[in-house]
Amino acid sequence: MSVSPIRSAASGPGLPSANPFERLAALIEGVPPGAEPIVMTIGEPRHPIPAFTGDILAANLADFSRYPNIRGTEDFRAAVSGWLDTRYGLGGTLDSARGVLPLNGSREGLTFAALGARDYFAKSTERPAVLMPNPFYQTYAAAAHVAGAEAVYLDAGAETGFLPDLDALPEALLERTIAFIYASPANPQGAVADLATWTKLIGLARKHRFFIIADECYSEIYRDTPPPGVLEAAHATGDGFANVVSLNSLSKRSNLAGLRCGFAAGDPEFLASWSRFRGLAAPQVPMPLQAVAAAAYRDEAHVAENRRLYNEKYASAERILGSLFADVVPEGGFFLWLDVARWGGGSAVAKRLWAEAGVKVLPGDVLSVDAGSGNPGADFIRLALVDDLATVETGLTRVRSVLGGS
Repeated sequence: MSVSPIRSAASGPGLPSANPFERLAALIEGVPPGAEPIVMTIGEPRHPIPAFTGDILAANLADFSRYPNIRGTEDFRAAVSGWLDTRYGLGGTLDSARGVLPLNGSREGLTFAALGARDYFAKSTERPAVLMPNPFYQTYAAAAHVAGAEAVYLDAGAETGFLPDLDALPEALLERTIAFIYASPANPQGAVADLATWTKLIGLARKHRFFIIADECYSEIYRDTPPPGVLEAAHATGDGFANVVSLNSLSKRSNLAGLRCGFAAGDPEFLASWSRFRGLAAPQVPMPLQAVAAAAYRDEAHVAENRRLYNEKYASAERILGSLFADVVPEGGFFLWLDVARWGGGSAVAKRLWAEAGVKVLPGDVLSVDAGSGNPGADFIRLALVDDLATVETGLTRVRSVLGGS
């Protein structure tokens, strides 16, 4: 029997009852670790932060006494638009005054963007829909929930290149869609959308009047080739940035997860409308944090070093686990997404790795939903390669020892 790639919260789960880490804790509750614990669950970067961070904060401390403008400082917007222009070849077409907004990290932006899309399009004939990949970053479901929309989960497994199948979307669904949250590189799979995929998605968004909320937080963590971006594809259409918003932050690019500073860039008409709402409801980004962010977007040396450290760990992952898994190294991101079906599936393996080797990993089913046809992440585990090389190699060696012996 064929399985539909589309799962809906109308007939299945809506907002997850607990976050993935709480669900993992319940799975291994009462199980002692089999060795000194190595935690490979949380995607929290542990490489050094940029060396200039402290000096810039110190130089701007007085601005903590001021209320920031919701649209951000001119310097922040100029730094972001300049980086985007260089990174994606936009030819100066992104207006820094109208096409960029600061965010308190992309997580906040994701939620407020769904609300903004709902109000912008005001589709009132049917319950609006927010489309998202499955597996997915759990904030996507929260965004749909807050917007009063139906969360529609699009399975993204090996058969579709670990990205949603755009050709499988019914016209009726697209007509009531207000937003499509699309991640590239994908979390957890690390798959990358090519320009043709972005262009197809942009065409659907403009035809059916919905927004692409592009989660591109892992855009600078890649193996060899910089992933194409949604703004790059929109620019290539010759029709500007209509129906497109890219979200990014410094959490992964610059290891500044605690700075809580990111941006939204794209459709200037939407951003103008959205900023009016944000001026009433959203928290502003403190100006000293924007000053650090501006410096980070003007410096590529620390980003290149960050990427080198990750790629060093991926080379070790291929060496240590290559004999057990056909596909170890993804195109982007800093996770391993490993198919462990032959060892009993993600939950069984996660529990076993903890009990036998003290390695804590996330089972894929806590990053996905089952709306009646099976959980697309059930056969996988996710490992975050965020620790130093020696710790990562120890963890991966323990994984090989447990799974290679059975």
